[in-house]
Amino acid sequence: MSTSPPGGGSAPEPIGHPSPTALLVQRHLSAPRLGTYARAVGGDLDRAVELYLWNAAVAGALWEVLGHVEVVLRNVLHDALTARHQRLGRAGQWYDDPAQELAQHARDDITRAKQRLQRAGAPLLPGKIVAELNFGFWRFLLARRYTATLWPALRPAFQYLPGSDRRLLEAPVARLHVLRNRVAHHEPLLSEPLIDRYIDLLDVVGYVHPQLRTWLDSHNRVRTALDARP
Repeated sequence: MSTSPPGGGSAPEPIGHPSPTALLVQRHLSAPRLGTYARAVGGDLDRAVELYLWNAAVAGALWEVLGHVEVVLRNVLHDALTARHQRLGRAGQWYDDPAQELAQHARDDITRAKQRLQRAGAPLLPGKIVAELNFGFWRFLLARRYTATLWPALRPAFQYLPGSDRRLLEAPVARLHVLRNRVAHHEPLLSEPLIDRYIDLLDVVGYVHPQLRTWLDSHNRVRTALDARP
């Protein structure tokens, strides 16, 4: 009498005879890494490898668009915060935080960014520092703690945001932060609502200007990659 394999999280038994190439890929990528894909196709190792490659293609397409959105977001925020800093008559740059408005983790991020540039022998120019700060840094500048301080200066930079509520921008940016981390760590995207995340990407740049949304939607591989799912 046959018995069911213990545990619900183990990879399913392979169907048929996997090709030598699929077995080689499994050996060098590891069975656990391919396990998610194998479970999604009922244990067929060759189809799992195809799905793994599709996941990588989608991740690559998303990474390109995430990069464009990150650059737009950080430049818009930097410009708005620079203008605010100057209006308030403060010395230096906004990220020097003379009024101690930023959270400690944000100040730590800025310090580390400057240290990385110094180790590389690069000048501590605003553009260099802005580019060195990661997506998470910019995402958390939209957090609730800044509702009464930074947000009033940031809101006008997103003139097509459908309302004044900070959360209208923070929510999609937070979701994109999670997606970016998943893509960066080569994690499976099979259960992610990728069309929804793609709309988030378009929305964020569209809040800056609708033509940016049109441009981004017309110059990427995301929809084509999604449609190619095996």
